[in-house]
Amino acid sequence: MFAHHCSACEETYLIFESQLTSLDNTANGIELRFTCWCGAEQTTVSGRLADRRTADVVAA
Repeated sequence: MFAHHCSACEETYLIFESQLTSLDNTANGIELRFTCWCGAEQTTVSGRLADRRTADVVAA
């Protein structure tokens, strides 16, 4: 289970194993394809090789 912000409905939902449609190891990390609760097909990349999003740092 993981949280995902859907690009179709703009909501954040918990995604369960039963919603996964595929799981592939790629050069960029583990690619998960799943169906959001709203019915939209979504993809996310996870794992050590996935690009890590960094928070913007604001100089004080």
